[in-house]
Amino acid sequence: MFENLLYETSDGVCRITLNRPQVYNALSASLIRDITGAVEAAGADNQVRVVLITGSGDKAFSSGADLKEGFAQAAASGGQLALGESLRATYHPMIMAIRQLSKPVIGRINGVAAGAGCSLALACDVVICADEAYFSQIFVNIGLMPDAGSTFFLPRLVGPQRAFDLCSTGRRVYGPEAAQIGLVSRSVPYSNLDDTVEEVVRYYVSAPTRAIGTMKQVLNQSFYATLDQQLEQEADNQDKLGRSADAAEGIGAFLMKRKANFSGQ
Repeated sequence: MFENLLYETSDGVCRITLNRPQVYNALSASLIRDITGAVEAAGADNQVRVVLITGSGDKAFSSGADLKEGFAQAAASGGQLALGESLRATYHPMIMAIRQLSKPVIGRINGVAAGAGCSLALACDVVICADEAYFSQIFVNIGLMPDAGSTFFLPRLVGPQRAFDLCSTGRRVYGPEAAQIGLVSRSVPYSNLDDTVEEVVRYYVSAPTRAIGTMKQVLNQSFYATLDQQLEQEADNQDKLGRSADAAEGIGAFLMKRKANFSGQ
C-alpha cells in the first residue's frame, strides 16, 4: 500500500513502521504523505483499535526532515526554501491526522528522534522510548525554529522554560531524562522496549476504544477552552458515551463483579 513505510494490521493493532533506514528514517515528502495516509487508513478500519508508530532498524525513529531533498528542491527553484508552503502541504496534515484520530496512537521510539522526527513522536498519545534513544529539537543548528507541532506540544509537556531551553539549544535528551521531565510516558532499556510496548498495546486493544477516542478529542479541546466550555464538552460527550455498547458492558460488568469485555463500540 505504501512506498516508504510498512503497514500491518492484526488483532486490532495497526503497526506503522517508517522504512527508510538508510537515511535514519528521514522524513521526505513522500514518507510524510504515506504516514498521513496510513493513519487515515487506520482510522477508517473498524477492526483497528490502537495504532503503533515506530522506525525501522535500531538506530533511529526519525532523524527529522530529509534536508538533501529539501535543498535539492530549493536549488531547482532558484535557491529559496519555501518552508511555509512545505509545512502546510505535508507536515500539518500528518500531525492533524494523528491528533484527530479517535483511537490511541502509541509511539515506539527505538532511536534518535530529532527535528520533525521529534515532533512526530510528541504528537503520539503515549510515547515509550528506549533509554538509549534521544530527542533533539535540532532546528536551531541550521538557523531554523521547531515546527510540525513541537512549539505546541513541548510547553504543554515540560513547561515553557524547559521548552525554551530544549528549542534554543537543540541539546540531546536521552530516554531517562525525557521520562523524568515528562517528555515521554516511559523509558526502558532497549532490551525491554518491545515487551513494554506490547503490554501497553494489549491494554488499548481491549479497552473501550470509543470512550478513549472521545476523551482524546475532549482533552485536545482543553488546550483552548474555558472551564465552562470544557464542562459542556464533558456533558455532551458523556451523554453520547452513556448510550454506547461499551458503557452498557462496563456498567454491567461492574455490577456483576466480572471483567468487562469491551467491543470498542
